[in-house]
Formats: sequence, structure tokens, C-alpha cells
Amino acid sequence: MPKLDGTHIVKRLSKRLAELRNGDVVAPRDVRALLTPEQETAMDAAWGEQQALRKKKRARTKEEEAALGWKTIRQIQIASYEAAVAEANVNELEAWEKKQRDAEVKQGRILFDELSKQMNAGVDASTAKIRANNALTRAGLQRMDGSRVGAQRLSKRDAEIQAMETAIVAGAHSAMTADELEQLYLVQEHEKTVLGNMKKTSI
Repeated sequence: MPKLDGTHIVKRLSKRLAELRNGDVVAPRDVRALLTPEQETAMDAAWGEQQALRKKKRARTKEEEAALGWKTIRQIQIASYEAAVAEANVNELEAWEKKQRDAEVKQGRILFDELSKQMNAGVDASTAKIRANNALTRAGLQRMDGSRVGAQRLSKRDAEIQAMETAIVAGAHSAMTADELEQLYLVQEHEKTVLGNMKKTSI
């Protein structure tokens, strides 16, 4: 696949398909840029068949061309992009699932690495947890304490990722070890207690 995010490829392909259908001028390299090597090969093969067909059968009018199955290079490109969009739609769900798994793993690793670093440096547990959550904020990930500190400074892409992580954080952390899951549970319970106490004192 081209080096594009699998969760965005459908949108990119659809935009290029619309340009082709509208008759916009699209450079050959731009037509190929969003296609996989396999899709490029299929497109070239389809155009090769058309060139062979033109040598075998002559047509004098547009009607005769249509009857003989002639297609323009633009029609071949459109068909190739229609197939590419269909394929990308099938693969998009898998791309989102992978992105979610990667985000969960990254979130857990950053949190526990910073916790370990702070605890080894002799920092008290409460401060270590705050700093670990700050590390998540710097990485553009959701904090485990529920705070939205720094969210307004995130880029649009980071904000989209953060919104996705908010939806999956309650899910199973399948990539983590048993020890990490236990630590995560303890951190979450501690944060709940702290937040609960803060609410009581503010009443």
C-alpha cells in the first residue's frame, strides 16, 4: 500500500475518483500516487488490452467504439479507482482496529514507563502519577486521570486520535502483561478516589 493512513485512504481515493469523473486534468503520476502496485498493474493491463483491441478492430463512430468495447484511458482510470475505493472500504475497518490497538499499547507503555522512571527517582506515588499523565498529554494521548489539560493545543489529527482513544480506553488492554494490567487498575482506582475526595471537599 502507499504510505498513507488506512483510515484516510478511502477519502483520498474518493476525491481523486470525483476529479476523474468530472473530467478534471489529473497528472498521470497523481493518478498512480494513491494506487497500490497491484492496482497500478491491473490498470496498465486494462489499458494494454484496449490498445490491442484498437489494432484488431477499427471503429469510425462513437457508437461503433462502444459496440466494440473501446474505452478511453480516462474510463480505465475511473474503473481502476472504483475498484480501489471498494477495496479500501473493506480494509478500512481493519485499519481502524489496528490504530486503536496501537493507541492502547502506546498509551500504556508511556504511562508505565514514566511511572517507573518517577518512582525509581524517589518521587512520591501521587506526583509520579501526575507526571505520568503529563507524559500522555505531551504525547497527544488521553490522560488516565480524565483531565483535558492541553487538549485545546492538539492538532486536528491528534484530536481525532484522542477522541478515538476515549471510546476505546474502557476496552480490554490485550497487549499488556498481567502486571501492567494490575498497575493500570490500581492507578485508575486511585484516580477515582482522588477525584471523589475532591468533589466531596468542593461541596
